[in-house]
Amino acid sequence: MTRLLTDAAMAEVKALGRPVVTGGEDPPDRETLLRLAAGAEAVVCTLTERIDEEFLDAAGPGLKVVANVAVGYDNIDVEAATRRGVKVTNTPGVLDGATADLTMALILAASRRVLEGDRLLRERTPWVWGPRMLVGLDLSAGATLGVVGYGRIGRAVARRARAFDMKILATPSSRPDDGDEVEFAELPELLERSDVVTLHVPLTPRTRHLIDAGALRRMKPTAVLVNTARGGIVDEGALIEALRGGEIAAAGLDVFEGEPRVDPELLELDNVVLTPHIGSAGAATRERMCGLAVANAAAVLSGAAPLTPVN
Repeated sequence: MTRLLTDAAMAEVKALGRPVVTGGEDPPDRETLLRLAAGAEAVVCTLTERIDEEFLDAAGPGLKVVANVAVGYDNIDVEAATRRGVKVTNTPGVLDGATADLTMALILAASRRVLEGDRLLRERTPWVWGPRMLVGLDLSAGATLGVVGYGRIGRAVARRARAFDMKILATPSSRPDDGDEVEFAELPELLERSDVVTLHVPLTPRTRHLIDAGALRRMKPTAVLVNTARGGIVDEGALIEALRGGEIAAAGLDVFEGEPRVDPELLELDNVVLTPHIGSAGAATRERMCGLAVANAAAVLSGAAPLTPVN
């Protein structure tokens, strides 16, 4: 156990009746991580731990499963694990609603300039209501939401956006549309037509910096970019320049390229809403995530197939 999980998940681990080595609430440093891994048959980890060749060597030949407490698994060298016969699992499905909720919160906060208004009042800036004061994007006046990655979370965001009378545009999906009221378009067209662009693709070599300077230039100057997926999907340097130069109006970010470090230049911008990777941070959701990761590890240790395998 690289980190302490929820109380219920830790009780489930104890009930397995096996020796357990557990990290703390904070991510372990690399030396500690490798020491914790030594001799493990199962590892339950989080997205903050890099599970690579070095880690797998440190764990040793007895390792059977790496259970990630996340839907994304870009922190794990799946190919290296597969070569060693180590199962890798993740926690899909259980965090869709919570992440979609936060995505919608960021869309609303960035579009309607909520934090700018909050700061204005907290700084005790004199103000008087006026027709041109803090005017933002009116979602319910026919705005188009562009969903990049129309999977489970992207679809959950789209369902919420329809309640705000938004039109839905999405990148092509291999999954059937299930009768959704959605129009599909390739990424360049989606960027050009959308009033809000929300990102829901995994971080892979193909999607790293998918949203770069060129992509940002395609967006409307009134548009909002929201990222609750992985920080590396967006070229943060290009985004900072686009926000400064008025190429887009605003952004809402829950994830960052150098996480947990946040670029200080982002912190200086008024037209960006920032949260510390809390997309899944609902109490019930975190319980389900941690419980599913433990259940995956327990299944493999018992000789059964994992519930949500990656490889």
